[in-house]
Amino acid sequence: MNLEALHKISYGLYVVTSRKSDSFNGQIANTVFQVTSEPATIAVSINKQNFTNEFIRESNAFAVSVLSKNTPLKFIGHFGFRSGRDIDKFKGINYKVGRTGAPIVLDHAVAYVEAEVIREVDANTHIIFIGKLVDAEILANDEPMTYAYYHDMKRGVTPKAAPTYIKEERRR
Repeated sequence: MNLEALHKISYGLYVVTSRKSDSFNGQIANTVFQVTSEPATIAVSINKQNFTNEFIRESNAFAVSVLSKNTPLKFIGHFGFRSGRDIDKFKGINYKVGRTGAPIVLDHAVAYVEAEVIREVDANTHIIFIGKLVDAEILANDEPMTYAYYHDMKRGVTPKAAPTYIKEERRR
């Protein structure tokens, strides 16, 4: 079985954020999708070990910023390869606080959606949070970044905590 066939499924690149008390956190995610249109609901898949998971579970809210195709790798790395346990991910970042209290990243974003969690689905290593939209806005008419573009053109890597991570087999 060639698990790389899963790489042919379309994904985007997003910053998923939430709050916990007076603190903010966010991470890069590639698994965000619309579930229904009436009412408008979306879902995100977040690794149980990620700090953002704790934030979403406590606040029952999250925001998703859709990243532009032109987002620099350094910005992606800031939210994707460093933990909010170790750094303040919002220091020096342009954001606003949304209706749910979750931060909405504005830097390099073409749009955002904000949701209140209505259901959690345990998916082994990840939790799928399903949320009812409470706000959404288009910020720019730029092209959003696809996960394929991130890999092929920007030479981005997939972290082990991502739902799309495939362990490389050892070559003999």
